[in-house]
Amino acid sequence: MRTKTQIQLSDHFNYKKLLTFTLPSIVMMVFTSIYGVVDGFFVSNYVGKTPFAAVNFIMPFLMILGAVGFMFGTGGSALIAQAMGEGNREKANRLFSLLVYVSAVCGILIGVLGILFVRPVAAALGAEGDMLDNCVLYGRIILAALPAFMLQYEFQSFFVTAEKPRLGLAVTMAAGITNMALDFVFVAVFRWGLPGAAAATALSQAVGGIVPLIYFLRPNTSALRLTKTRYDGRALLKTCTNGSSELMSNISMSVVSMLYNFQLMKYAREDGVAAYGVLMYVNMIFLAAFIGYSVGSAPVISYHYGAGDHGELKNLFRKSLVIIGGFSLAMLGLAEGLARPLGMIFVGYDQGLLELTLRGFRIYSFSFLFAGIAIFGSSFFTALGNGLVSALIAFLRTLVFQAAAVLIFPLIWQIDGIWWSIVAAEMMAAAVTALFLTGKRDKYHY
Repeated sequence: MRTKTQIQLSDHFNYKKLLTFTLPSIVMMVFTSIYGVVDGFFVSNYVGKTPFAAVNFIMPFLMILGAVGFMFGTGGSALIAQAMGEGNREKANRLFSLLVYVSAVCGILIGVLGILFVRPVAAALGAEGDMLDNCVLYGRIILAALPAFMLQYEFQSFFVTAEKPRLGLAVTMAAGITNMALDFVFVAVFRWGLPGAAAATALSQAVGGIVPLIYFLRPNTSALRLTKTRYDGRALLKTCTNGSSELMSNISMSVVSMLYNFQLMKYAREDGVAAYGVLMYVNMIFLAAFIGYSVGSAPVISYHYGAGDHGELKNLFRKSLVIIGGFSLAMLGLAEGLARPLGMIFVGYDQGLLELTLRGFRIYSFSFLFAGIAIFGSSFFTALGNGLVSALIAFLRTLVFQAAAVLIFPLIWQIDGIWWSIVAAEMMAAAVTALFLTGKRDKYHY
């Protein structure tokens, strides 16, 4: 039964309803981003600068492996929501079940490979000595929980499609609180050091991935349930193609982070990597708001596109641009205002490192003015089933523009060039996205 306050995909959305519906997804993504932030805080303050740098150094590799779950979630949600918009609930449940089962198996296989190759990967990226050992120790513990981490990424999208965004929020908050509590107990109280921080994150990811699995396996009040399914190669291919932009975005961001770390080791050694780590914590949380809104609104866009409701599609598109613009201005102000307090929290014990971090903050924060439009644009085309355009936007934004800028700018401005490179890359990505959104308007009637 539908309650008076329950929002469904088929509804007409004003600003209040759109923000209400997407808010759980935004908070879900922010809480997921907090995992690394909490680990970083405890490791930096209770274990030391070198382990802190090691966590930030190996994290991009771990995020690449976990991003497969995000691909299944975003790419699959579009197919499932379109099936629901066409009135075919049986097909929606069959696709949902197939994607969950396949991603669980992939998580196990990728996790095992990651555990085997984490040392040579870290060494190839430039880690050595104690830093290399710390990378391997932290990485292997996290990778043991990779199947659950991938499922958690996936269910963040599927909870929205199942018309249960608040339940998804509750699960993610439970996982985030578990991480914070266990980090405090394992690192600050028991003094288990880096293994304690890794174990806290791995256990919290188990909460975020396994609890939803149990929920959807049982009879529930959502629009989706795990059932018997059959292999559907075309659906899997479409899911992977459609979600490839989100996979590419996550992989590219991680590859570029590795490139940033390589450049920072060259220009500022471990202090540069540590400073960049603090910036990335803020970046992850702020971009999570854009990603969360895009993930939360995508099933609504897919539903109305599948239903052929062009009027509502136009409404969603226009309101989304206004919301993204508001977020962008707010994030610039917050980043500039919170630079010193956040820097003090993470690296206040080292004055030189603090000043380096603050300098990076003042420059880097301008990237938030431009990042939202490309993130939303890529997700928007995924929701419309155009994985090619979506992937192209993500590829240019997260890999081509950033890689080129971070290689060229430091040659001119040295360490400042590294901070300015992300601003320039986001500006170029926003311009390309605007061109695609304008050029495809008549085809999709938004």
